[in-house]
Amino acid sequence: MSADKKLDPATALIHHGYRPPAGFEAPQPPVHKASTVIFPNVAALRARSWKSREGYTYGLHGTPTVYTLEERIATLEGGLQTLLVPSGPAAIALVDTALLKAGDEVLIPDNAYGPGKELARQELAGWGITHRFYDAMNPASLAACIGPSTKLVWLEAAGSVTMEFPDLRALVRIARERGVLVALDNTWGAGIAFDAFELGDGLGVDISAHALTKYPSGGGDVLMGAVTTRDDALHLKLKASHMRLGWGVAANDAELVLRSLPSLPLRYAAHDAAARQLAQWWAGQSSIVQVLHPALPGSPGHEHWSSHCRAAAGLFSVVFGERIAPERVDAFVDALKLYKLGFSWAGPVSPVVPYTLSMMRDAPAWKGVLVRFSIGLESADDLIADCAQALKASGLG
Repeated sequence: MSADKKLDPATALIHHGYRPPAGFEAPQPPVHKASTVIFPNVAALRARSWKSREGYTYGLHGTPTVYTLEERIATLEGGLQTLLVPSGPAAIALVDTALLKAGDEVLIPDNAYGPGKELARQELAGWGITHRFYDAMNPASLAACIGPSTKLVWLEAAGSVTMEFPDLRALVRIARERGVLVALDNTWGAGIAFDAFELGDGLGVDISAHALTKYPSGGGDVLMGAVTTRDDALHLKLKASHMRLGWGVAANDAELVLRSLPSLPLRYAAHDAAARQLAQWWAGQSSIVQVLHPALPGSPGHEHWSSHCRAAAGLFSVVFGERIAPERVDAFVDALKLYKLGFSWAGPVSPVVPYTLSMMRDAPAWKGVLVRFSIGLESADDLIADCAQALKASGLG
């Protein structure tokens, strides 16, 4: 086509020749959206691989925006490589599906995140992958469960809802001695509370799964997960499954997490301080038989938290005594005004959820009704006042 031939407007609007000048810099990374990635020539198309970040192949395999977030999460977690997935449960699913096959066994803490346990009970079991639940607070329980077919051990710190903090170093050491890979659900720690890949004594996990939905996002408006590693071969094994399963994240969602990341340490510290203040207040309430917060003396695993951690997430739970009917606990929750009834956590609003633990745990046998609080960014004094008025309104204060 002649260089001076004028293009039809329909074509010119698509094949416009303008390119903005290079060198633009701003505090926030630009947002790159693409399904199709354009190659300069056939040689470049044939030379590029989805396995590396040296170039771009297809939007699902990464854009500059996604690569930037992956690198920043890897830095946060202390890893070398990160893969992004659409949610926290998807991060767990990626690890399981990439590393396990029929005949393999996975070991999961009894106090782990419920959807991860259900994935093992349903999908993994249907594919011929067996599982066992172990007591994370008893390293001997893990040691007794590891067998010839065990290929993966999951850890979680702190435990979901009941907030027990395990001896991570002891659990990793047991798995290492048996040559079994270790994956950690690190959503609670968020890369801030402790170093998952350097727990001390030369020990660290192989994989960190993280629900970026929580603290990295911080706004309660993004669903995303991450899987971080330090080993190239392990990363490529996970990345191959990631590619085949077609998992990717939207550039606008990546943008929101990137925007929130710089304030993560400040927000985590604020959530931590307020939650400890609330937990201490609850410890003095007569209707409560136990406050579950790893940083609180007397909470299960407090000594392990003290030796592993430098901070704590803004989560804690309170256990009402057996003499208090579940209906009265529900009335207390309904009487709260600032707290909002809902799942998830780590955003500006403080969610609360009551749980019947006998329906969640295989062992031990928990008694009473538990209420989990996630402290947001409201004034701790106002949240305490709200709890006090709800206790009084429900006849529990």
